[in-house]
Amino acid sequence: MEQIIRPRRLRGGETLRKMVRETRISKASLVYPMFVTEGENIKEEIASMPGQFRYSIERMGEKLSELERAGVTNVMFFGIPKRKDAYGSMAYAEDGIAQKAFARAKQEFPNLYFIGDVCMCEYTSHGHCGILCGKEVDNDGTLSYLGKIAVSQAQAGADMVAPSDMMDGRVLAIRQALDANGFSNTPIMAYSAKYASSFYGPFRDAADSAPAFGDRKTYQMDFHNRKEALKEAMLDIKEGADIVMVKPAMAYGDIIWEVKECANVPVASYSVSGEYAMVKSAAANGFIEEEGIMCEMAAAAYRAGSDIYITYYAKELADCIKRGRIG
Repeated sequence: MEQIIRPRRLRGGETLRKMVRETRISKASLVYPMFVTEGENIKEEIASMPGQFRYSIERMGEKLSELERAGVTNVMFFGIPKRKDAYGSMAYAEDGIAQKAFARAKQEFPNLYFIGDVCMCEYTSHGHCGILCGKEVDNDGTLSYLGKIAVSQAQAGADMVAPSDMMDGRVLAIRQALDANGFSNTPIMAYSAKYASSFYGPFRDAADSAPAFGDRKTYQMDFHNRKEALKEAMLDIKEGADIVMVKPAMAYGDIIWEVKECANVPVASYSVSGEYAMVKSAAANGFIEEEGIMCEMAAAAYRAGSDIYITYYAKELADCIKRGRIG
């Protein structure tokens, strides 16, 4: 039988394959998560995340310069304080580590865009993402604290805030707090479908944020659930979220796709610490080709519907885009 339709015709050469490519990736959509810590002259490698570091304020410029040269313009700060308490007070203190990082970064790198992670787990002595009532996280009692954190970050220079706590009603509380303090133009990127995932292990090591007791399953989502993710995303949009996020990325492409289909705002996905650590470990043992896997994971997230990709490989992906290996 004569073959009229031959899909292989459009795979015949690199130039043609790029011309008809369905999924496009831009450096402008990459976000790099960065750990800033109190102390002096610190650039400390994170054991469970080879190639990733904790930076003190005066040394964070080393990484920010690298990112800027690579064309990565978006950075999310995670602060690691020296002092923790039950109320996570250093998360919203004027002289908190994140606040100092935003102030200095905005002064030294005015062309970069800085995002603040709004949560309490790195700052509380108990390691949970909210205020406790006994052994339970008090949802409504936490909301005002999240508002204070968001406002303090915006005052320090954050261009955007990103609540990752998963408390009910947090987006509305943050929107109201920002608006009341003159930050009505500060966008909110909500961690909307944030699952209680085993992929977060290395991050908890990096940020010293593991809970002192129990787990986070009463506020982060059950990884068996799909419809719940759509409900969470739609609620966040209704409360004023400008961007919604799915976290993790690699194992949740179906969720990214469904959120993208029903959301009328940009969708972000976060390729988390466990994804990064698995690739690094397998590559170090010679089991996989690191750059190829990194590119394939990123393309899968965008193919599923991500408009924004948060990744520890942001600099490396930007280089691959420049070389034409991905994009």
